[in-house]
Amino acid sequence: MSRKPIVRMAELEIDPDTLETYRSLLKEEIEASVALEDGVLSLSAVSIRDNPNRIRILEVYADQDAYEAHLRTPHFLKYKNQTAHMVTSLTLIEVDPIAMRAKP
Repeated sequence: MSRKPIVRMAELEIDPDTLETYRSLLKEEIEASVALEDGVLSLSAVSIRDNPNRIRILEVYADQDAYEAHLRTPHFLKYKNQTAHMVTSLTLIEVDPIAMRAKP
C-alpha cells in the first residue's frame, strides 16, 4: 500500500437549473466523507464568482487506497447517482501539492 497522498482537482460545470440542488447534495457528500472516512483528509468546494455553475473541488486523500475506498462508499455513490444528470462537464486533474496548510 502506497502512503503517498492523492491530491486532485475536479472541475465541474453544473446545469444552472439544478445548481441549488447540486450545491446542497455536494455539501452533504463532503460533510459525510470528512466525518466518516479516515482516509479523506480534506475536501473543499468553491464556485467561480462570475459563473457560479462552474464548481472546483480540491480533494486530498491519505493514499490511493483511501481514494478508491471513497469511491465505493454509500454516501459517494448516492451523491454520484443523484447528481449525474446535473453535471454537464467534469474534468479530473491530478495535481502535486506545493504547500498545503490549515489551522485546526
